[in-house]
Amino acid sequence: MYSFEQLKIFVAVCECGSFSAAARQLKRAQSGVSQSVSNLEIALNQQLFDRSRNVPVLTAQGTALLPIAKSILHQQLHFDQKVASLDQQHEHELVLAIEESLVDAKLLEKLSELADQFPITNIEIVSASTFDVEKMVSEGTAQIGIIYADGKMQNEMDFFTLGYNRFITVVSPSHPLSSLKSVKDTDLRNYRQIVQRSSQGKELWFSYGISIKAWYASNHLMLLHLAQQGIGWAVIPESLAASAIREGKLVSLNLEYEPNGWINTIDCITSRRHQSGPVLQAVCSMLKTYMKSEIFT
Repeated sequence: MYSFEQLKIFVAVCECGSFSAAARQLKRAQSGVSQSVSNLEIALNQQLFDRSRNVPVLTAQGTALLPIAKSILHQQLHFDQKVASLDQQHEHELVLAIEESLVDAKLLEKLSELADQFPITNIEIVSASTFDVEKMVSEGTAQIGIIYADGKMQNEMDFFTLGYNRFITVVSPSHPLSSLKSVKDTDLRNYRQIVQRSSQGKELWFSYGISIKAWYASNHLMLLHLAQQGIGWAVIPESLAASAIREGKLVSLNLEYEPNGWINTIDCITSRRHQSGPVLQAVCSMLKTYMKSEIFT
């Protein structure tokens, strides 16, 4: 019978490319790693690697079993995390991390209702980039987060969709791009771009830097103010730019390749390291109701 440890070593060898590299990553002896894979092959009665070359190469059988092995290990991780969370008491505090471009007065007003509903629970609200929010929830420093989804499966957290947010490309009325009726991507590349970048140096997949000249800021509000100064163009939420556009401080560009802007999915993610208590459940329910009532659907 095979073990979780054997599957873990099998996956590590596949991801690292060799027995020696997997041994270093796992801090195990190379002979032990090799023997573990051999024992797994015996237990399965399948040859997983072709060892005739300098580095092990997955066989057809190994290729077929690899994604299943990964799935089993992910399920084991999920199971272990849930078991650990059951040992915790009723939540005395809750950390909610929110993608910074989604924080506004209306959302905070809605969340303030939790004060009367759960008077003994300490609640911390953190505003950060999507990447930083993901990291906090993944590591368990935040129980719940709101992010822009990128379509990838979350292995260490659960998630559900809250709604959608539209991003548009804006410049100052004095900027040369504002005079163009239709803007091509080559036009954008010729001018300075103002890019949102996280503390980890990451950029959102729908607004990453494409210009040879760029300024960077950690949140979208700074992008808006910098764009108003005329130093470059930026991609920001339509809701954030609406007031400045009405007042004539910004102009929304008509992009030839994306005339309707970018519609991005907003997900709520929850940590599996914490018990899903009444406070967390109430926040999730509140967020679903709020997003449906606002412009995010």
